[in-house]
Amino acid sequence: MTVNTLLDPAPKAETAPTATPDKPRGRRKRLRGPRVALYALLIAGALEALVPILWVLSGSLQSAKQLYKGTDPIPHPFEWGNFATAWNEGGFSQYLPNSLLYTAAAVLGILIIASLAGYALARIEFPGRGAVVGFILVIMIIPMPASFIAQYKLLITLGLANTRIGYILVLIAGGLPISILIMRGFFASQPKELEEAAAIDGASLLGTFWRIMLPLAKPGLIAVAVIQAMGVWNEYLMGLVLFNDSSLMPVQRGLTNFVSADSPQQQILLAASVIAVLPIVIFYAIAQRHIISGLSAGALK
Repeated sequence: MTVNTLLDPAPKAETAPTATPDKPRGRRKRLRGPRVALYALLIAGALEALVPILWVLSGSLQSAKQLYKGTDPIPHPFEWGNFATAWNEGGFSQYLPNSLLYTAAAVLGILIIASLAGYALARIEFPGRGAVVGFILVIMIIPMPASFIAQYKLLITLGLANTRIGYILVLIAGGLPISILIMRGFFASQPKELEEAAAIDGASLLGTFWRIMLPLAKPGLIAVAVIQAMGVWNEYLMGLVLFNDSSLMPVQRGLTNFVSADSPQQQILLAASVIAVLPIVIFYAIAQRHIISGLSAGALK
């Protein structure tokens, strides 16, 4: 063996070209069909929900002749006076503040009670905790109109019939069951290590709830607030049973002023409907991004 042979570098081994796997075109084509069908179904559902809303908006800006004719979905000209007529004749200057007061007070009361009760059912071990949860579920099965007579008799006994406070208490009681279960599920999904660390630092149970757990429950609180605000805002039957004074009625009372067989005013009724739902729609649009996260967190356990 010569010196040159020893000094020559060893020949590099030829590497075989790596084969790139073929893209699953057939599988992609197979998946494209169901996906397109799903998107088409979602678009159809969205249109089904949007068409009535667009019809209400269009009808609220049309004259009575245009609306009854029903040939042109686009108003010409825009009858903005329908909203002024609806506001004045429907008494919304009185009913709208009533609904704002009832909604704010009821939602605040529901949030306070539901957060405390939900935390207790999720974290505090006490005899009969499962029975309490079962009782709440049973209450949810009972339709609210079935308890109107009992609630009305109770309010008469307490001297709260035909009062704002009595109506707000009924609204709070009606919204508590589902709200407690949502908050219970949310608190149960939080790690216990946070509370254990707070206990080591000397925090009390109430202090742990107020300083640590309640700030973490913000998505759940917002979800409960939006759900209950929509329910309270749309409530009408209990107010009709409870109130003898029409000045205490919620905003839905104003809509009934335009329901008449003698002189139907459909365009004014549609304008009044827009006025009645606009505040809760704005509130929902602001808080809607928190609803899914709050409900999904509350459904973990």
